Amino acid sequence: MKELLCITGLTGSGKSVASDFFVDKGYQYVRFGQIVLDEIKRRNLEPIEANERPIREEFRQKYGMAAMAILNLPRFKKLLEIGDVLGDGLYSFEEYKVLKKEFGKQFITVAVYAPPELRYERLTKRKLVSSDTALRDRPATKEAAESRDYAELENLNKGATIAMADYTILNTKDLDFFKKQLEEIFNEIQS
Repeated sequence: MKELLCITGLTGSGKSVASDFFVDKGYQYVRFGQIVLDEIKRRNLEPIEANERPIREEFRQKYGMAAMAILNLPRFKKLLEIGDVLGDGLYSFEEYKVLKKEFGKQFITVAVYAPPELRYERLTKRKLVSSDTALRDRPATKEAAESRDYAELENLNKGATIAMADYTILNTKDLDFFKKQLEEIFNEIQS
């Protein structure tokens, strides 16, 4: 059975690294929030939280709290005809419920967890590079990251999505520790 495996977690937790792991295993890639970043580019805005949040909220006003899942449904369906799909950045619980209803047992979620201070430290060390055209690894100040955390938890019901994940990975040590957990999950899913 082809799977839609979605990664959730707060900013700086390691979602992109987890996503890349599954892409390297053959999963096709869809980034939930790319819709927002594409709109940022279209409007010629700087890719910072102060510009991203109003656009995310605009989409959610128009499509509801499940906006990113709804807007990505056609793409997920089309890619699942070909093979397994990785959804990077599942946010709201409403999005989770739409995907669970649509895909049932095909839908698997992995939450990536790292404590706030560790995530904030990672985010402040990031550098925006021109080769990152999808803006996956953009930096953030501690204040911006904390503000985003609160907005995602209070306004997007992201905590419920993380709590309902089929698997949870701790990203609190080195990359080997992180990838070992990913490998275990991949092997379990594939068996």
